[in-house]
Amino acid sequence: MADSDSGARPGVGALFNAVADDYDQSGVDFFAPIAQGLVDELAPTSGERAVDLGCGRGAATVLLTRGVGATGSVVGLDLSEGMLAHARADLDRQGLVVDLRVGDASEPDLPTGEFDIVASSLVLFFLPEPRVALERWVHLLAPGGRIGLATFGDQDPVWGSVDREFRPWLPPAMRDPRVMGPQSHFGSDEGMEQLLSDAGATDVRTRSVRLPVRFGTVERWEAFSRGTGQRAMWASVPPDEVAGVRDRAAAHLEGARNGHGEIEVWQDIRYTLGGRPHP
Repeated sequence: MADSDSGARPGVGALFNAVADDYDQSGVDFFAPIAQGLVDELAPTSGERAVDLGCGRGAATVLLTRGVGATGSVVGLDLSEGMLAHARADLDRQGLVVDLRVGDASEPDLPTGEFDIVASSLVLFFLPEPRVALERWVHLLAPGGRIGLATFGDQDPVWGSVDREFRPWLPPAMRDPRVMGPQSHFGSDEGMEQLLSDAGATDVRTRSVRLPVRFGTVERWEAFSRGTGQRAMWASVPPDEVAGVRDRAAAHLEGARNGHGEIEVWQDIRYTLGGRPHP
């Protein structure tokens, strides 16, 4: 997500360049299991051609690359040069070869009809015109290919209470895409399935998984939130209000301790899946 932001929501590129060093580094197991679930649903096999749109630091990219093997190929596309630099370093450490490219998932500069798999995890709600983007994504598929999207479903009420502490200062573009304006299709399985169907995919279906998110401590929760796209939420709060927001969020989280004394909340992950039929 480069500073130009291109077709993404304004500021998204700068945000993810800013968080790239800290992204998914808090020790909270979140992005990896979401990516694993998506790739499990897509079930890559040896020799296939895959693309990971909005690949970030490569949580799904690595799994896709292992799935398609040495005879397959994977393209990872992201606007953030910082995120791609970390993805490249991690892939190199593992001896995996991936074609990583700076590019906008809204308008991927990729050949149509060339991929057996199109994957995208926690990206679509950042795009200003999700249906238009999805049409382009579906057209990337070869006949018989398949597409998989990971988005958010329901969440623990405690997590929702924490997020509401930031709400007075959030600009509209940063509010929950599940419940607002033209993004409301993110609020249900049916909405996401309709979105993907309207984009031209067939055999559209949903699988949802409830993910336990173990922050452990309030400090770990804050490190996690500041190391994701939620950093923009913190940045929106006036400096003299930050301590109060933190304290009120901590009070909510204290009510979410599990039997081991750790703060634990849940998040439903929605996998929306479809394909491109043979002619």
